Amino acid sequence: MKLFITGIGTDVGKTIASAIITEALEADYWKPIQAGDLNDSDSHKIESYVSNSKTVIHPNSYALTTPASPHLAAELDQITISLDQIQEPQTQNHLVVEGAGGVFVPLNDTDCVIDLIQPDYKVIVVSRHYLGSINHTLLTIEALKNRNLAIAGIVFNGNENKATESIILNKTGIPYIGRIQQEPYFDKNVVREYADLFQEKMINL
Repeated sequence: MKLFITGIGTDVGKTIASAIITEALEADYWKPIQAGDLNDSDSHKIESYVSNSKTVIHPNSYALTTPASPHLAAELDQITISLDQIQEPQTQNHLVVEGAGGVFVPLNDTDCVIDLIQPDYKVIVVSRHYLGSINHTLLTIEALKNRNLAIAGIVFNGNENKATESIILNKTGIPYIGRIQQEPYFDKNVVREYADLFQEKMINL
């Protein structure tokens, strides 16, 4: 199984959700495009969060030095991101693929993050509660449906907001996977606890 983790925007909790899902499935992890602190990248964070011995963290296809939209970070590094150079790692294990920002974050003049999502991927949308998040979540799901991409479900990040969650689930009809509470910190133990909570739903996707 190949799962693509996308968010409704930047800083909504994709990486912690990816860690939990990776741990729940003891899956491999791959972030095709990393932009920003390469000494404390999302791959490093996943490595620090997972505790199983099976997960392999595959190298980025592009590791860019500027914390910015990938198209700009690549330009500053004097390169152009090409989809042809983004080769999915070969593995017999489950694979968790983490996107960058939201689905329409540009990679170059023509391609966006949504163009990284392959037909055999199942997409998990991470939504964080804030004013405007309903609109951003519905737009993200609509875009994925318009591309006929398989949506496995949604993860809500943050303390429960029934009004927000119910309208999103009712309007979209996509499965609810779980909620990540507003924790004071995350470490291997906290991630493992959430992985145990999510595991059954992840296995049954």
